[in-house]
Amino acid sequence: MEGGGRFVGVAVDFSACSNKALKWAIDNILRKGDHLILVTVRPEGHYEEGEMQLWEATGSPLIPLSEISDGHTMKRYGVNPDPETLQMITLAARQMEITVVMKIFWGDAREKLCEAIDKTPLSCLVIGNRGLGKIKRAIMGSVSNYVVNNATCPVTVVKKAED
Repeated sequence: MEGGGRFVGVAVDFSACSNKALKWAIDNILRKGDHLILVTVRPEGHYEEGEMQLWEATGSPLIPLSEISDGHTMKRYGVNPDPETLQMITLAARQMEITVVMKIFWGDAREKLCEAIDKTPLSCLVIGNRGLGKIKRAIMGSVSNYVVNNATCPVTVVKKAED
């Protein structure tokens, strides 16, 4: 895939942990011409809007950076990117000449991240290891563990330094 650049996925939930994974991907993996795909998974909800119901099965269309930065558009998707994430991706797009898009899935994060890898398809995925609280993780198991064991592409788990 030399000429066309790679599709580098980063799982984002706009937490400090996912910001660390995003920063790591920007510093260590991304290079000029690549596509940075921010993959975010929302819990399944009951959406009145027709298009949302349609996307619940397939995930959202690829959302360009201009729309990711637009609060009004993001609200329609039920997603609220934090300022740090927006700053990082805007800077990376400009300085590194990469294309940044977001894809939103609804459902179980473990299954949907694996689906994102196959359907996009991603060259690799970067994920933080601390998306869930301790109790949730005990019940559901670690999302990153599941993805590492089931993904069809290389997965990098970025650990959050303990405070």
